Amino acid sequence: MEDMNSKYCKKRKVSVVVPAYNEAESIPLLYEEICENLDSLTEAGLIGDYEILFINDGSADNTESVLLKLHESDERVHLISLRRNFGKSTAMQAGFHHVAGDIVFTMDADLQDDPAEFRRFIEKLDEGYDLVVGWKQNRLDPAEKRLPSKLFNTVTSKTSGVRLHDFDCGFKCFRKEVVDALDIYGELHRYIPVLAHRKGFKITEITVNHRKRTHGKSKYGFERYMRGLLDSLTTTFLLKYYDRPMYFFGRLGLFTGGLGFVICLWLSIQWLGGESIGTRPLLTLGVLLVIMGVQFISTGFVCNLIVDRHFRNSYNESHIKYIT
Repeated sequence: MEDMNSKYCKKRKVSVVVPAYNEAESIPLLYEEICENLDSLTEAGLIGDYEILFINDGSADNTESVLLKLHESDERVHLISLRRNFGKSTAMQAGFHHVAGDIVFTMDADLQDDPAEFRRFIEKLDEGYDLVVGWKQNRLDPAEKRLPSKLFNTVTSKTSGVRLHDFDCGFKCFRKEVVDALDIYGELHRYIPVLAHRKGFKITEITVNHRKRTHGKSKYGFERYMRGLLDSLTTTFLLKYYDRPMYFFGRLGLFTGGLGFVICLWLSIQWLGGESIGTRPLLTLGVLLVIMGVQFISTGFVCNLIVDRHFRNSYNESHIKYIT
């Protein structure tokens, strides 16, 4: 059995996906560190071959030329160059569509993620997990980045039900089937653990070494957190109501329509008692709430028809854990 496991480890391939935006100074050093650590894992028999996919996200510096030189000197290095700066989610999704490895790593190009952690990620993955998330427990970033991030992680953990400390850490390790099941856009790269949890994959986290930025500058500002808040609402909705939208729209419809019905019933009783209700604002409110209730429930029916059509015409292999 041990010999079979050893043969399996030597055959499996690792893909490292690295989105890069204006990181020309950091990339050569990062490339050397990645190769050094993956070569040691290959020699130890933990993995077989490996590849590194750099995604140039429309960089304005000479990042693209640096990556082209690396590609020319090492056939294991691949470059995906985007036409403009589309954002980290788009860059990662482009990388996910082209990986060939059985194990997929994602990491940032700014040298703050330590490739020496590769071994620990793989060992944790081999315990039976599908996704291992890094936790920057001792984060070496300014307070203006740490505090909003801590608030984001707390809110996301409570709203999603996924108990992790650091959703936003770019250093992650996936099984290939997790990557194949993900569709990320906007700022959803920050919610990858939540999306994977919704698909039924087994998730855990490990503490990782976090290093200070030595080259370039951070690409994130206040606007990032505003976008993150809106994407949090999207992710929460998808997590709870993706395949049953009537539960969301139906509840709103029953509440607003029921409240409007009660108001109209009360006014009708008063009208039967001889009171004039034609000019009362409460009548307008009651009718409006009833109309809104009907619209919400109708929207729920339409969404259910769309979902039914989607699931009837699609067969999602990612839902299956195994077949005997």
